[in-house]
Amino acid sequence: MTLAELQSTVDQWITGTGGGYFSPLTNTAVLAEETGEVARIMARQCGDQVAKPGDKSNLADELADVLWVVTALANQTGIDLTEAVKKNIEKKNIRDCQRFI
Repeated sequence: MTLAELQSTVDQWITGTGGGYFSPLTNTAVLAEETGEVARIMARQCGDQVAKPGDKSNLADELADVLWVVTALANQTGIDLTEAVKKNIEKKNIRDCQRFI
């Protein structure tokens, strides 16, 4: 799936099955929540924390949740993720081309 296809799929689901977009501010809060869930899993899988009995630990699903909300925010704000990612990689190639040598 391309980023354009992802944006279209997310938009179709939200405007159809989902009943409409949350406000951008609400989606920003949801993004923080989903990012926190990724952090919790990483702290327990790669850090010093120990998972509690019954804790769910599906990193792939939580990362997909983050990607979903980022995509929703991009859709709401008129951002083409394909172009944004291309420009971001270009920026990193210019800014950091010697940084890690």
